[in-house]
Amino acid sequence: MGTPAGFTLGELAATLGAKLEGDPGRRVMGVASLDVAGPEQISFLIDARYRPAAETSRAGALLVSESVSGLPGPLLRVSAPQQALIALLTLFHPAAAPPPGIDASAIVAREARVDPTASIGAMAVIGAGAVIGPRVRVHPLVYVGPGVEVGEASVLHPRVVLCEGVRLGCRVVVQAGAVIGGDGFGYVFDTGGHRKIPQVGIVVIEDDVDIGANTTIDRAMLGRTIIRRGTKIDNLVQVGHNVEIGEHSIIVAQVGISGSCRLGRGVIAAGQVGVADHLTIGDGAVLGAQAGVAEDVPAGERRLGSPAVPMLQAKRLFASQKHLPDMSRRLRAAERRLEQLESRLGIAPPQTGASGAVDDRA
Repeated sequence: MGTPAGFTLGELAATLGAKLEGDPGRRVMGVASLDVAGPEQISFLIDARYRPAAETSRAGALLVSESVSGLPGPLLRVSAPQQALIALLTLFHPAAAPPPGIDASAIVAREARVDPTASIGAMAVIGAGAVIGPRVRVHPLVYVGPGVEVGEASVLHPRVVLCEGVRLGCRVVVQAGAVIGGDGFGYVFDTGGHRKIPQVGIVVIEDDVDIGANTTIDRAMLGRTIIRRGTKIDNLVQVGHNVEIGEHSIIVAQVGISGSCRLGRGVIAAGQVGVADHLTIGDGAVLGAQAGVAEDVPAGERRLGSPAVPMLQAKRLFASQKHLPDMSRRLRAAERRLEQLESRLGIAPPQTGASGAVDDRA
């Protein structure tokens, strides 16, 4: 992948806005990690933990921050190394633009509207009344249901399912196997069985949202399930009906968000977080990995544990757990010594009820 001719360090410095320390005519052919890069590749030091690897790397050049010192050159110094790395990878691995048009094996309803610049892959299905916007890419085996709207420059990877009435904004990326707009999980027990509550709402995905592989986002019972602009959702996430996730939130793998929750702007939910139904998570809140959230979380709060508690408290609890076996042994030894002392002093042991609890009414 990338350009066969590579780039000179001078060209890279000009493109990235970097200060070059080294030969501007030196050519590199690709990007590689510190441990495997060779003299014809450029690597990068973004995290200070990897400095030892950078010191021994065979890379032909390194992309580093302006503050890094003491490394052998050549170096490309930038003020924002993570953003520069994105640009660097994009240079060497530009996205392939698919040819516009509809594959002969695709099934497109006569009532659907497909922009001429869109690309519809093999065996994709586009339902009646669906609207596919400019430069949309629909990969093979995608299902776009009736009345679905897909905004400009969005990408639907193979086996994505967009159920009836789903609305995607511009530049939305949906990875393989995701299902958006399936029925919410709602039942009422009636005369010996579970009776399904009709789910007649929709899902709205705003601009610049990414949705990971095999993630599911349920349609609302009434109204909308909504994912606001700029939010990034990882693989294997479950978003229940009538949930609202605020702008620029990060939802990491295997998170489960129950129905009718409201997540504010910039919320972070780390891996395997579970959120009970009808809760509000305030702007900027952080939910640590495997947090079990059973109550509202104020804006800016950091929670961890199951049940989730303030993060500092949770860390103290975790740290104390390794001492519990020793504390238990010491407690039993102290109880034995106390019993022996009471026996010598003629003090009767406390009475206990049927449950084993001490009866303090004596």
